[in-house]
Amino acid sequence: MTPLWNKLRGRLGSFSHGLVAVFMLGSMFAAWSAPFAFHNGSARNTILLVSVIAASLPLCIELFIQLARANFGIDILALLSIVSGVLLHQYWVAAIVILMLSGGKALEEYATRRASSVLRALARRMPQIAHRLGSGSVIEDISVEKIAIGEVLSVYPHELCPVDGVVLDGLGRMDESYLTGEPFLIEKAPGAFVLSGAVNGDSALTIKATQAAKDSRYAKIVEVLHASEKNRPKIQRLGDRLGVWYTPLSLLVAALAWMVSGDPERLLAVLVIATPCPLLLAIPVAITGAISVAARHGIVVKDPSILEKIKSCATLIVDKTGTLTYGKPILTEVLCLGNWPRRELIQLAASLEKYSKHPLGSAVLHAAEEEKIALLNPQTIQEAPGRGMRGEINGHAVMLTSRKKLSEAMQVQLGGLPTGMECVLLIDDSPAGLLRFRDQPRVESKPFLKHVKSHHGFSKIVLLSGDRPAEVMYFAEGMGISEVIGGKSPEEKLALVKELTKKENTLYIGDGINDAPAMMNATVGIALGVNSDITSEAAGAVVLQSSLGSVDELMHIGNRMRHIALTSAIGGMALSAVGMGAGFFGLLAPIEGAILQEFIDLAAILNSLRMILPSGPLSDFDPPAARQLAEIELPRPADKMHEAPTVNQHG
Repeated sequence: MTPLWNKLRGRLGSFSHGLVAVFMLGSMFAAWSAPFAFHNGSARNTILLVSVIAASLPLCIELFIQLARANFGIDILALLSIVSGVLLHQYWVAAIVILMLSGGKALEEYATRRASSVLRALARRMPQIAHRLGSGSVIEDISVEKIAIGEVLSVYPHELCPVDGVVLDGLGRMDESYLTGEPFLIEKAPGAFVLSGAVNGDSALTIKATQAAKDSRYAKIVEVLHASEKNRPKIQRLGDRLGVWYTPLSLLVAALAWMVSGDPERLLAVLVIATPCPLLLAIPVAITGAISVAARHGIVVKDPSILEKIKSCATLIVDKTGTLTYGKPILTEVLCLGNWPRRELIQLAASLEKYSKHPLGSAVLHAAEEEKIALLNPQTIQEAPGRGMRGEINGHAVMLTSRKKLSEAMQVQLGGLPTGMECVLLIDDSPAGLLRFRDQPRVESKPFLKHVKSHHGFSKIVLLSGDRPAEVMYFAEGMGISEVIGGKSPEEKLALVKELTKKENTLYIGDGINDAPAMMNATVGIALGVNSDITSEAAGAVVLQSSLGSVDELMHIGNRMRHIALTSAIGGMALSAVGMGAGFFGLLAPIEGAILQEFIDLAAILNSLRMILPSGPLSDFDPPAARQLAEIELPRPADKMHEAPTVNQHG
């Protein structure tokens, strides 16, 4: 019962303010129609009193908790208006205040829930059913929660893979684009790994589960989403700051009105007209509109507060691979280390990489395609995480791995060769070739860095990468970045970001899992693409299109939201101040003040709704046209690159 009750309580809590608003609106209609139904004028006051008391209890409890924590925010005016209205028998006034307060909080809840709707849609794709192979090849449908590690499953064509596993039988393809960000199908053969949530192609595959459903890749998305739901940020920071001076000023004017006139109704009139509904309603409406506009432009705003904070950031911290580069390296050089010719080295490497999801694999396959090299069919495939890929091709043991994974003796053999973005090809346990790659810089990277410095007030740009320092420095020179930090682990990145954020607000842009810890500790974190669910969850916003131009759009959306929200809030408060003066001198009765406040609220909300209206271009960043890509000097393709001389490993 406890988990069910907690779930029910969470859902009720999430929609409680909306329910209160609907209840209050219905009660007000019932009170208005009561004299016609019962032919008794006193029934109206009875209905209103009971409704006000019932509806105000949860709101008052919440406000009293805030007061107990010494949080004297803008809601205190609403609380005093409700209490004063009941004590002075101004039930319509109290009802209108409750309607405004609960309606504003309902809009705030909606804005926050809307922020992660795109990622929650991914969670709804969670695989539910698996086909378990029993004795005698009998297939039994079971829920994914019942899958045990080591069980054999059948994945039908075009359905979601239920758990992480390894292929036992079958040849086919899987679409893992939601996980890897790579827009192509991954070949699957016996020995290849499969990921939960990947969409199977046209062929059925038999797999062995290597992870339980709860530990598989797709389940991690749901896990971090649940954590996010429990720790949602409050989005009324702007309203609270405005309320710091507005609340005590309003209380002072209301108290003086009562003291000078001796009429408590003047106190209520001032409190009602001072109730900061432009703050309670207009700001959430502007934020909700900004989130919707961002979503239409392929940006998921998960933490609405970044829309305000992004303007205050003075230091931009960027990752290199996948952020300033496309994260899609190309093969630039093949070093022959023995008697195997270069074309055969590419053929063997590509025949293995056909079954790999490693980003270097696509570069090898592209090189083979460019040179029209026919691929071979491996007899076996093994891909151990962190160790490389191994297979048997035409009777030869072929392996692709990194230099660090080689034996000490082999590393000594390669000691005279410079390191870089590379992989080593072993044939029959002997180094046969060294494949070198280079990552392509995004065509818009350098113009974007210049733009944010000149148009968005960034005083410092830091390139922070885990790649080799020499390679990072070489790349930074081409980008015009002077502050460069390379060769850093995720823990070191985290420490550096914390140190930089202590000095001034920081904006961190990254795309990989190793960016997540640092991203969470920056003032604002933006993830490019959905290459990692962990990174997407750590970020305040996720740019689905993996475009730096979209980052500039997000900055402009935040600026426009802030401008509209401030215009609505300050404009509404100014009108309320005029009404407070009228209430002070007895020119407005409490009910008239409540009605006037409704018109002020309507004006503030209509102004906030401008956020969702067409406003012309959202960005002043003009990225280079696609045709300019040809003007950028790129590494030569594999079929035209210089063929490296053969290196004799045997002296």
